[in-house]
Amino acid sequence: MLRIMADGEVARALKHVIERVAVATQKRNQDVAALFPQPRLVAVSKTKPKEMIVEAYSSGQRHFGENYVQELVDKGHDEEMLATCPDIKWHMIGHLQSNKVNKVVSVPNLYCIETIDTAKLATAVNNAAGKHLKDEKLVVFVQVNTSGEENKSGVNPDSVNDLVSHVLKNCPNLKLAGLMTIGAFDHDLSKGPNPDFQCLLKCRAEVCEAQCMEPKDIELSMGMSNDFEHAIDVGSTNVRVGSTIFGARNYQKLVLG
Repeated sequence: MLRIMADGEVARALKHVIERVAVATQKRNQDVAALFPQPRLVAVSKTKPKEMIVEAYSSGQRHFGENYVQELVDKGHDEEMLATCPDIKWHMIGHLQSNKVNKVVSVPNLYCIETIDTAKLATAVNNAAGKHLKDEKLVVFVQVNTSGEENKSGVNPDSVNDLVSHVLKNCPNLKLAGLMTIGAFDHDLSKGPNPDFQCLLKCRAEVCEAQCMEPKDIELSMGMSNDFEHAIDVGSTNVRVGSTIFGARNYQKLVLG
């Protein structure tokens, strides 16, 4: 049986992050707060054992993010996880290849895929959702490479609306939640707002204008352990926090998916 440690280190760290999210949320300007009352916290559990996930789940956390296909598949199908965490909501937040889409979409309790970056991938996910999810639509984010770094996935900001249009018009089994970015890790906030976050805000404005949508209809997934409070301040609705909750990661024994 899994050992649940509701009062352990993960639970304490999670509580502290939730408090920090609440403080950052209260400090937002009224325009941002009016659009999205409460940002979503995704606990990024990549490389972490299921016992840590259960501890966070037992403390009230429901949304969890995984970067690697095989790790998500293994955790999502684990019988003890299914029994202990029946309401868990998995987010695929890592790069996804088209030939692995079916494995991901068939994971029990998959909530969303945050890394749609091509029309080919969107179509593959749409087809898989139609096959595996029956009458449900799968929530997706379009990933944008706001920093222009070659080692990061994501559609070019200039092409965001084209991909959004493809999802909206050609993917009936998908529900577009919004836009997602990772952004550069080393931005110095003393020099001003993170330009990657500002870029995503601009992309949302352009999508809303082109698609005749309201800003409240397009979420922004941005912000991680090192910058989630700033991300919330400028309008993030979905922050992905890992090491601050679960501690430093060990990649040595991980088989990547």
